Amino acid sequence: MISTTFSVLFVSFLLLTLVIRFWLGSRHIRHILLHRAAVPAEFAEKIPLAAHQKAADYTIAKTKLDLILLLFNSAVLIGFTLFGGLQWLSVTVLKLTGPGMTYQIALLAAFGIISSVLELPFSYYSQFVLEEKFGFNKMTLALFFGDMLKSTLLGVVIGLPLIWVVLSLMEKSGSLWWLYAWMVWSGFQLLMMLIYPSVIAPLFNKFTPLEDDSLRSRIEGLMQRVGFASKGLFVMDGSKRSAHGNAYFSGFGASKRIVFFDTLLARLAPQEIEAVLAHELGHFKLKHIVKRMVVIFGVSLAFLALLGFLKEQVWFYTGLGVNPMLLASNDAMALILFMLSLPVFTFVFSPLTSISSRKHEFEADAFAAKHTKADDLVAALVKLYEDNASTLTPDPLHSAFYDSHPPASVRINKLLASQ
Repeated sequence: MISTTFSVLFVSFLLLTLVIRFWLGSRHIRHILLHRAAVPAEFAEKIPLAAHQKAADYTIAKTKLDLILLLFNSAVLIGFTLFGGLQWLSVTVLKLTGPGMTYQIALLAAFGIISSVLELPFSYYSQFVLEEKFGFNKMTLALFFGDMLKSTLLGVVIGLPLIWVVLSLMEKSGSLWWLYAWMVWSGFQLLMMLIYPSVIAPLFNKFTPLEDDSLRSRIEGLMQRVGFASKGLFVMDGSKRSAHGNAYFSGFGASKRIVFFDTLLARLAPQEIEAVLAHELGHFKLKHIVKRMVVIFGVSLAFLALLGFLKEQVWFYTGLGVNPMLLASNDAMALILFMLSLPVFTFVFSPLTSISSRKHEFEADAFAAKHTKADDLVAALVKLYEDNASTLTPDPLHSAFYDSHPPASVRINKLLASQ
């Protein structure tokens, strides 16, 4: 009875998610089409009509692709769970490996491989059709599949040992395994933040020290004013993959480094680059990064505790189309089922994350306006909106639900009002 109830809840929440996301997506598309014919008044002198219409068409194309992918992923989800896909996969792997840790890891690996293969056509289409159509793709097929191979190898080298540790804790450390697993996962996340800038990122991109002495001097002056110490200023060859531009800092402690996409440096004036960086540094100085980490660690602890309860419940497995094994461990299957079902039940809380993120963006903008000129940040944002084909007219409700950044007009008007 509980199993059936859980199945009904799972399907109900999945359908609710589909209805909400399609409703929001259709609103978004209609709103953009309604405003496609004219540039918003506040941008009329800064952004050409052709660029505005390109952004509208690009956003609509991405939204339609997202909705198609949503339907596909929902069908795959049902196929894995209620239609018995995971049950079949478990039986097949078990016949090949027998029970034990080899089975657990092989099941997770098989699920990961199948999921990646199913997603591959959409990744290819997004990169080589959609991005190509709008002039953003710079990636070759060799680079596309090379990145995929590197990511897979990294998953094997880094991910498999982590999985082995977590599965071992689940099996051998008693009812509080989830607490120990959380400690391991948290330590792993901090380690990745420490080594990513110097060990992992260079596997995918080339990083060279910023050579422009004038720009370097300007940036170092900004860092001194705001009290930010960095291990270095680097330029990343983002143009080999995409025409999109950005700037960011990564790492923590002594490993912090500031990175500029080469596409960003080619497009913005020095004072605009300084203003964009001031915004990014604002996130650090206002402790947004630390706050986000605390929330992530806290939520992950709660979810692992929930998994600790669910993995002992027969209805959790049977309600999602799997018969738990009586004489072997079900830990790997519990991880897969939890990972698949959790987004279905938590989607409705997505706006909470967006609200917090937009609040941080406003605060970082205010920080940048305090330490540089608001006009410079506005000029930079206008160029970035145009270059990245970001729509200036998103549907307000869609934006409130999904977007981590405020709409362009709201963000820029708030900056101009701060002067």
